[in-house]
Amino acid sequence: MHLIPAPLSLAQPAGAGSFALTDATALGGGPGTEGVAAWLRTELGAATGLPLLPASGPGGIRLTLDEGDLAAEGYRLVVDAEGVALSGGSAAGLFWGAQTLRQLLGPQAYRRAAVRPEDGWALPFVTVQDAPRFGWRGVLLDVARHFLPKADVLRYLDLLAAHKLNVLHLHLTDDQGWRVEIEQYPRLTEVGASRERSMVGFRDGNRRDDRPHGGYYTRDDLREIVAYAAARQITVVPEIDIPGHSQAAIAAYPELGNRDVVDTTALQTWTDWGINPNVLNVEDATLRFYENVLTEILEIFPSSFVHLGGDECPKEQWRASAAAQARIKQEGLADEDELQSWFIRHFDRWLAERGRRLIGWDEILEGGLAPGAAVSSWRGYEGGIAAAQAGHDVVMCPEQYVYLDHRESDGADEPIPVGYVRTLEDVYRYEPLPPQLRQDAEAAGHVIGTQANLWTEFMDDGREVDYHAFPRLAAFAEVAWSELPREPEARDFPGFAARMRTHYARLDALGVDYRRPEGPRPWQRRPGVLGRPL
Repeated sequence: MHLIPAPLSLAQPAGAGSFALTDATALGGGPGTEGVAAWLRTELGAATGLPLLPASGPGGIRLTLDEGDLAAEGYRLVVDAEGVALSGGSAAGLFWGAQTLRQLLGPQAYRRAAVRPEDGWALPFVTVQDAPRFGWRGVLLDVARHFLPKADVLRYLDLLAAHKLNVLHLHLTDDQGWRVEIEQYPRLTEVGASRERSMVGFRDGNRRDDRPHGGYYTRDDLREIVAYAAARQITVVPEIDIPGHSQAAIAAYPELGNRDVVDTTALQTWTDWGINPNVLNVEDATLRFYENVLTEILEIFPSSFVHLGGDECPKEQWRASAAAQARIKQEGLADEDELQSWFIRHFDRWLAERGRRLIGWDEILEGGLAPGAAVSSWRGYEGGIAAAQAGHDVVMCPEQYVYLDHRESDGADEPIPVGYVRTLEDVYRYEPLPPQLRQDAEAAGHVIGTQANLWTEFMDDGREVDYHAFPRLAAFAEVAWSELPREPEARDFPGFAARMRTHYARLDALGVDYRRPEGPRPWQRRPGVLGRPL
């Protein structure tokens, strides 16, 4: 039935048949199903033009919770002559089952107004039993390098939900922009949310667009995003990147930088890409500043995890800073790597005292991992393996496989051909659990999930994000959800590609400007190569 991601089991009766949806079809449910019923009534009602009025009793579409027999995110969907019975192990499981129901109705079910199929609205007789492999099925959306308006973020939450992805990692701050309103520190957005211009293409091309870029989300914008996500069973994990990737903050508040090494008052929000030498100082006042920032972040985001970056932090300024060297001596630290670990540990304790957990990029392993911290393993599997074997939770997101800003082919018509070539098939054959952990059940249990990352240095609007994300995000969703063979070469990519032929029609109905299998469409190409592959 061309479902993506593929379910655990799907069975059809010997005789073909279908249940027709009409103006008389009711949609009802028991306690705890109200949110999913409202979502179905809104989305399917708009797409089909059917009222789907609430009703109790047999027939129609019936929603129930079955917490005893189904996994928390699991569901059971039965379509027969009596109607549709959808059960979930929780509201989340019920919602994922609703995504499968929508897929079974056909691509037209993804439109915002009724475009009736020639043979009407009908669901094939089928029994689907399903549950996810991983609890963290995430996507990072970088809104710091290029700001995405709130409407685009809400649209991406719908796209994640349609693919049964349940974590949006929102990268809110970086050298090139600060995107979250902090009431105590208004200059973070007054100064840090905009830059004079942006780099175009690769660094060695030295090209600039000379066009100001900026934007930020108010606290209420972010509360709206969090609530919209929660209604779709998605958790929003905020990232405030420290102690590196912080020039936008230092430009707004120069006292945060290493003033005994550089003139921080001369810094502006960065207009280049890459690794920036300007990092936070390690003074008590800077710790208090970010405690205050995080206090406001916790008021907005209820997620258990808060991402604090910790990646790509050059140590040159700390080596040259008398204040940083004094801190190393005061704390009995060996070197600047341990100083970064000390910095991260401080916020790990601070978050733990407030019932939250720190997660950071795998550089936080250097100099000693904070006791309660979790790791986003991006530089390959190695950091994740080391962290899991040491008893720390891990989200696998190796750049070699799931950095979707990387190009999908080496063709000359690819727009700004960044990074590794990673095709749809490459992503489908990505396995989050490396061989080193498959023989160690305890360590493997610490791999709580996997994530695909969309870094936006070379994506300046939503259509560019679409092009890089899809269709590869559909392959990633199946990797994160489905019980595929652990050996990548054993996976049925031709079968997945066949199912994608139907899924492309769903993406068309959703208005996704995806990359076609045969290559970029004319408007997706860039005349001339704006640089070179990394």
